[in-house]
Amino acid sequence: MSPLMRSLTELLGRDPKKPQADEISPAAQQKHIEVRKDKTRIEKIRVELAERAAHKPPEKLRRKRWAVLILVNLLFLVSYLLDIQILEGALTASRFVGFHMADLNSALQVVLAFKHVVINLLIGTVTVFIMWWLLGGRTFCSWVCPYHLLSEWAEMLHVYLAKKKIVKDHPFDRRVRTWFWIIFAVLALVTGYTVFETISPTGILSRALIYGPGIALIWVALLLLFEIFYSRRAWCRYACPIGLTYGVVGAISPFKVQYNLANCFHEAECRKVCLVPHVLDTVIMGRARGMTVDIGADCTRCGRCVDACPTSSLTFKFKGLGNLL
Repeated sequence: MSPLMRSLTELLGRDPKKPQADEISPAAQQKHIEVRKDKTRIEKIRVELAERAAHKPPEKLRRKRWAVLILVNLLFLVSYLLDIQILEGALTASRFVGFHMADLNSALQVVLAFKHVVINLLIGTVTVFIMWWLLGGRTFCSWVCPYHLLSEWAEMLHVYLAKKKIVKDHPFDRRVRTWFWIIFAVLALVTGYTVFETISPTGILSRALIYGPGIALIWVALLLLFEIFYSRRAWCRYACPIGLTYGVVGAISPFKVQYNLANCFHEAECRKVCLVPHVLDTVIMGRARGMTVDIGADCTRCGRCVDACPTSSLTFKFKGLGNLL
């Protein structure tokens, strides 16, 4: 199976599989053997983790990401309040200095519901597709989506309560998100109504910030409570069709997080902080298929793994067009 197809099937919910010997490059096989024979590896990991515990580095990318997310959403509000027409509308559909932009999942829902494509919708969809293709697909989730920010804060509370043994995480099958995507697409097609848009916390929060709060915020609050007390990051991991749509775009994006096997001690600090830890299956000892591996389509490019890795084995990379597939 090609890396692209493997990335897409894992995006749709298939669990990552341990590679067969013939799927691993000779250089990677040799490195795996060396790591297994390295009797000092565990001690090196302990030293690394002790150093980080004593001098915990700041999550610089997380701070930058939060700042970008807040500024983008505030730009909608400021444009509306001051009527300066820089960024009009909301995240589902907007105009940037007069140029139409449409959220990919919302555009799909509209087309299925009304069985008609207007030119402005087509322009907005193509524009946004190109933009998020360049920026990494699910980068939208971690760098722009307002629910992602609230959910991230809720996750911090969930982790704190879990450490106190007050709550416990209850994961779901990731294939549920694919079924939700199909169900909402069929509902739009059959009913002629964009059903998902009425319950999308992304759209609800975006509109509430710009035009004022409404009763739909109760639904958002219930989702957050569910994530705090029952299932960590449940909406983003197991339900949101928007993440799936942008994940497909991210599968062919030139902007990736790349894993370097040569530097890795396999201490798994990256997986502890990742929203979608299955994309980091390759960092498990013996799982990397090559000396460098692109992280899969479900990756949100949030950068937490990059900040967390003590050996700099994970880095952002903008690949040349010739390397896409």
